[in-house]
Amino acid sequence: MTRIAISPENAPSLPAPLSPGIRKGPVLQVSGQLPFDPDTGEVVGTTVFEQTAQALRNVRAVLEAGGAGPEDVVMLRVYLTDPAHLAQMNEAYAAAVGEPFPARTTVYMRLPPGLLVEIDALAVLDD
Repeated sequence: MTRIAISPENAPSLPAPLSPGIRKGPVLQVSGQLPFDPDTGEVVGTTVFEQTAQALRNVRAVLEAGGAGPEDVVMLRVYLTDPAHLAQMNEAYAAAVGEPFPARTTVYMRLPPGLLVEIDALAVLDD
């Protein structure tokens, strides 16, 4: 099986040595997506709710470019900068992801200034 880099036009690109997504066979791994607007490169929002919604839009863009959709996601990992943001992140997450929810891990870490959340995904396609 060939490993294919996924780089959608409607997701932000980062100045880092990574692919937004990698697909190998039916498995698609989406790199951590930050709350950047793909058109401007600017951070979207100042709240964790707004930033979570944008990060998930960016995850979805990579999924779609790789031939997947939200129904193919089996795992999401959420990286927050502050445990106090968990409830607000859960609210935005539940609205954007919907049931049945994929498995999820949430960890707390330091992100660059102004960034409150980063989200990555693992999808398995039927083909």
